[in-house]
Amino acid sequence: MKILLIEDEPKVAAFIKKGLEEQFHNVTAVYDGSLGSRLALEQDFELIILDVILPQVNGFEVCRQIREFKKEVPILMLSALGTVNDKVQGLENGADDYLTKPFHFEELLARIKALDRRRSMVLPGTVYQVADLQMDCFRKTVTRGGNMITLTVKEFTLLEVLMYNKNRVLSRVYIAEAVWGINFNRGTNLIDVYINYLRTKVDKGYSKQLIHTVIGMGYMIRD
Repeated sequence: MKILLIEDEPKVAAFIKKGLEEQFHNVTAVYDGSLGSRLALEQDFELIILDVILPQVNGFEVCRQIREFKKEVPILMLSALGTVNDKVQGLENGADDYLTKPFHFEELLARIKALDRRRSMVLPGTVYQVADLQMDCFRKTVTRGGNMITLTVKEFTLLEVLMYNKNRVLSRVYIAEAVWGINFNRGTNLIDVYINYLRTKVDKGYSKQLIHTVIGMGYMIRD
């Protein structure tokens, strides 16, 4: 896998680069946000690992810049900032996953494998339909009743998991692993936050509610 690593701490960057190259990945490492953003936009990478605290341009802004032009490439953010608000900010700017420092290298590998699996799951032309809600996974568009719905990357992934499993109750554990990757911190309320984001965009203003809470079990979307 061709990976771009944007990390300003030389020891951390060297540790990650060495470990990934031992797993037969091709890693390009850069140490500031400005150069990282430029390389990400000029070259094609299969994964971007992005630190939050960077010189010149911070990771949140770099992520936003990349997402403006490249919506498909998976982005894994790294940060010592581990609060729910920090994670939400990273995901809202377009990150696919968020790993808090310090971390074990095995967890980083697991997150990378999970992102790669999700990337390969979607086939061109895949369209999901629940009532009047439609998702085109190739074009990355969502409409309800013909009205376009704008979603962040993580909102899109969560809705995709729900629609793929329509009429099935999904536990919080299942959602955490499917959307945020293995070893997601299930003690946070991040799942509830994102379900509420989706409800606001997908259900608000419509007489028929599609996203449902099943008390004590989880969430589901149904016709």
